[in-house]
Amino acid sequence: MSSPSVFELKINLPTTQLDAQAQKLLGFEGRYLRVQKRLQLILQANELERWSQTHHKKKLAVIGLLSDQYPLAIFHGDVGTGKTANAEAIANRLARDAKIEDAILFKLSNKVRGSGKVGEMGTLITQAFEEISRSIGPGKGRAFLIIDEGDSLGASRSQDHSHHEDKVGVNTLIQSIDGMRKHAGRIFAILCTNRLAALDAAVIRRASIVEEFARPSDEERNELFTKDLGDMGLSAAEIKKLVAATAATKNEPAWTYSDIRTRLYPAAVSLAFPDSPLKAEHFHQAVAELGPSPVMAG
Repeated sequence: MSSPSVFELKINLPTTQLDAQAQKLLGFEGRYLRVQKRLQLILQANELERWSQTHHKKKLAVIGLLSDQYPLAIFHGDVGTGKTANAEAIANRLARDAKIEDAILFKLSNKVRGSGKVGEMGTLITQAFEEISRSIGPGKGRAFLIIDEGDSLGASRSQDHSHHEDKVGVNTLIQSIDGMRKHAGRIFAILCTNRLAALDAAVIRRASIVEEFARPSDEERNELFTKDLGDMGLSAAEIKKLVAATAATKNEPAWTYSDIRTRLYPAAVSLAFPDSPLKAEHFHQAVAELGPSPVMAG
C-alpha cells in the first residue's frame, strides 16, 4: 500500500481487509447485487459483441449504443451513511467475483485540489487519471477509482461563488471521465458526495448509476445493535430501547451508522471502563450526552 501525492490510498484488489469491511456493512449484499447488475454491461463491455454473435449471429445495433455509457457511479446521501466504505467494499467484491488478480483501487486525495496556483488543480487531476490509465497496462488489468467528497472537485460551474480554478478543475474532471470510456470498462470510478445538488449537471448526467444512502431505519439499527452488541447478552427489549433512543425526534434526525459506531460505542465503553461491566445504561447515557450528527445532505 502506498500514498502518492494525489492519492490517499492505492491498494491491490481483492484484499481480505475489504472482505472483512463488507461483513460489517448492513445491507451490503443487496446493495452490491443491485449495483453489480447495473454495472455488468460496462465492466464486461468486451464480452457484449461475443454474446451478441452467439445469440443473434451478428452484432446488434444496440450493442454499439451501449458503448456510450460512462464508467461512473455516484453514491450520495447524508454524512456517515457508509458511502465510501460501501464504495471500497463494492470495488473489492467486483474484483473478487470477476477473478481479477491485477486490479488496483485508487482513492483520490483532496491534495488534488492543489494550493490554488493557476492551472494546478487541472494538472493534478490529469496526472491522477494518467497514472490510473498506466496502471491497467495493455493486458487485463483493472482499476477502480473512488472520489470522496466529490462535490469539492465536481461542484456546479453555475454557482455564483465558483472560481475560475474550480471551473477548470470541473472541466478537467469531466474530460477525464469521458476519456475512461476508451478503456472499455477496465477503469471505473465511484464519486461519493454529501451534496448531490451541488454537483455540476454534466457530472450527474454522466453517471450510469446514482445510488442514494440514507440514515439507517429502525429495522436497520435494530440489526446493527443486535450484530454489534450480541455478545453482551442484551435482551430484545433492551435492544429495542436503544433503537428508540437513536431514532429521529421532532428536533433531531436519526443517528447514522458512523454516529453509532465511531461516537456512541466509544463513549459508552469509556463510561464503563475500567471499573464496571458494560451495560445498556452506559449506551443510554452516551446517547443523552452526544446526540446525532446534523443533516448535511443537499
